[in-house]
Amino acid sequence: MQIMKSHHIRWFSLIIIMGGLLLVLPLHLLGCFIAGFVVYELVNGLTPYFQKIIGGERARWLVVLLISTLVVSALTLAVMGIVSFLMRDVKNPAAFNTMVSRLLSDAQSRLSPSMLNYLPASIEELQHEFLQWLREHIAMIQTAGKNAAHTFVTMLIGMILGAIISLQTKQIGETDAPLKNELLQRVHLLSQAFRNVVFAQFQISLINTVLSGAFLFVILPLFGIHLPLAKTLVVFTFVCGLLPVVGNLISNTVMFIVGLSLSLWVGVGVLAYLIFIHKVEYFLNARIVGTRINAKSWEVLLAMLVFESAFGLPGVVAAPIYYAYLKSELKVARLI
Repeated sequence: MQIMKSHHIRWFSLIIIMGGLLLVLPLHLLGCFIAGFVVYELVNGLTPYFQKIIGGERARWLVVLLISTLVVSALTLAVMGIVSFLMRDVKNPAAFNTMVSRLLSDAQSRLSPSMLNYLPASIEELQHEFLQWLREHIAMIQTAGKNAAHTFVTMLIGMILGAIISLQTKQIGETDAPLKNELLQRVHLLSQAFRNVVFAQFQISLINTVLSGAFLFVILPLFGIHLPLAKTLVVFTFVCGLLPVVGNLISNTVMFIVGLSLSLWVGVGVLAYLIFIHKVEYFLNARIVGTRINAKSWEVLLAMLVFESAFGLPGVVAAPIYYAYLKSELKVARLI
């Protein structure tokens, strides 16, 4: 009877955890989920090192304080950087107009006459078309702005929750409450799955950075092309690469814009190379993540394809984590 009751409690805890995980995606809380677990894992991972210097639970509080300081500092510097960049363009619009005019002239001199009909003839026409596009898509832009603000706020809340939960030092098995025990076991397995995927993402980011560095410092110089801020782009690529899928899109966009600032064809060449890297990384991602969670590449790819069809881009980000957790539960149940 006791075994049957324990079995029912375990199933109930699985329904709670898996139901919550599936609700994360339609409720647009994936950013909150990832941010919270990153802070949780950082605190738990760094605390043992600090405990060698500072005894007791003060080490855990110190780690939380350091992470909070770093996050706030990074956000402040990012906002200041964006404002500085925008203000620089506002103060010097002539330089921006000159660059755009040069790109248009470059395109008009190199492209076939049939393609020129799709390009604006001057900076004034480009500005007019851009304003018209803004008027036609104002609702979409407002929605995107609201979604970005929602993601930012939920990520901050997730970080706070992750820090608070990491300060709870009670271990699995210490309580007599059976449901709480089972829920803690589920969270422990989910934490392990998340950690494995994050470490895999670190490897992927490192490989992406090496490939981008080879392109910027070896391939392009062979053709006499030297992109400005190349070293900064390599560092930016590594940092953004730590974010699954979305990070690569951000770094690729910035690199394309920098290449476009030199000429149209440099921008096209950069874009073509980045598309090639992205396609290679899609399979590389499945290979590395699969090794971390003891899954075949096709399993991870299939999970990513299914989740992408069901939930879009957030599904691609969540698929490796969810699949790794599912395999952990199946192994614990000795079903695989």
